[in-house]
Amino acid sequence: MRRRLLVVLVPLAVLLVTALGVPHSVTLAEREMQETYVDRLGDVGRFASLAETALSTGRTEALQQELTRYHELYGIPAAVIDTSGTVLLGPARAYQEAAAAEPALPRIVTAALAGTRSEPSGEWAPWDGSALVVAEPVGRDSEVVGAVVTISDLSRTRSRVLVLWAQLAALGLLPLIALIAVAWPVSAWVLRPVRELDAASSRISQGDLTIRADAEAGPVELRRLAGSFNTMMDAVENAVQRQRAFVSDASHQLRNPLTSLRLAVETLEPHLAQGGHPVYEVAVDELKAMQRLLNSLQASARMESIRTASPVELDAVLATRVDRWRALTATAGQRLAVDVPAGLRLLEPTGGLGSILDELVSNALRLSAAQVVEVSARSAAGEVVVISVRDDGQGLDEAEREQALRRFWRSPRHQNVPGTGLGLAICADLAGTAGGELRLEEGLPRPDGSGRGFAAVITLPVAPQEGGE
Repeated sequence: MRRRLLVVLVPLAVLLVTALGVPHSVTLAEREMQETYVDRLGDVGRFASLAETALSTGRTEALQQELTRYHELYGIPAAVIDTSGTVLLGPARAYQEAAAAEPALPRIVTAALAGTRSEPSGEWAPWDGSALVVAEPVGRDSEVVGAVVTISDLSRTRSRVLVLWAQLAALGLLPLIALIAVAWPVSAWVLRPVRELDAASSRISQGDLTIRADAEAGPVELRRLAGSFNTMMDAVENAVQRQRAFVSDASHQLRNPLTSLRLAVETLEPHLAQGGHPVYEVAVDELKAMQRLLNSLQASARMESIRTASPVELDAVLATRVDRWRALTATAGQRLAVDVPAGLRLLEPTGGLGSILDELVSNALRLSAAQVVEVSARSAAGEVVVISVRDDGQGLDEAEREQALRRFWRSPRHQNVPGTGLGLAICADLAGTAGGELRLEEGLPRPDGSGRGFAAVITLPVAPQEGGE
């Protein structure tokens, strides 16, 4: 509860300090500048009244001394000028040097000689370097005989304003620092269960149903969420395990009766009449197909129970397979082409990448009536490895390719060819468990130019380097 109050109150404190401090600092800066301007107005007004008397009587020594003393004391050149701009009284050299650096001075002096008081010169912002020029006419209306001009360097005033702003900014930073000091551990405390839940979800999406979230850390709401998440995953894992166990047990329990049935059917062959042999052969073929189907289901359940990918060198996988593929293709009068660069390292799916490639090459040899089977691989953007098994055989059209990854689906052209319709579906599932995918595309051009063959393309993540993060 205390942490929640801090999370709410500290930002409010920052907003309050910001709302009160910033306008206050601006007001103080404006007040400092206005006080300086009012002081200069008072000075030039007094000098103007003295100058009017001094010029009319010709007694200027006292005013000259006062103007000189004013400059020595405050560092502000104050001078009495006539209507032509010539310095009559005051520190002429200091005034002329300061006047040369102020482009706004002619405008203000002209206004004063015309009997009016102009607006202040320059900008009052602390980062501006212009001086404050103030002029007061000597005389009234048409009897103006000159003007008193002061050129004030505002560097000290601006420095005081900057120091004031810095102090207020430092005071305003204190709540912000307190906010960071409090919010950092609080946010870590709140977000850590969220990050763990995200990591658990990612692991589950990769097939690891044993992962669970930490239901003992973080706020009450997140603990309840983690508890519900774990309860849901317990139910999902139990359901999946029951499903796999059922498939495995059913396949195992059916194997023995099916084997006995096949033996019984085969023992009938010597006792069949001549016309019964075709029916006998159909029965044996169907029994063999059922045995292959049960073996595939059992292998699928066994491989799906393991959902961990492991790094492997593609060269090492091919080294154990390519010679056998070449022998099979040579026996069938076909040709195998392998184009795989060295050094490709990837994440191997459950059950081994070799078994997946065996299935894809076997499909190309058995089902496509191809003359050439090509196995190639390449690295894409350094993030995935793309492995392609292409042939120039019959292939599948687009509608058939969309259905070919479904379990038990078989093309009408392959109904009399041994198979279960599970091979591609299992390969696609296994590739997905490693963070990859299996997609079906058009293959190599057929020799007669009638179209293209079949291609199975596997995309798998690149494995991290050994010893890397």
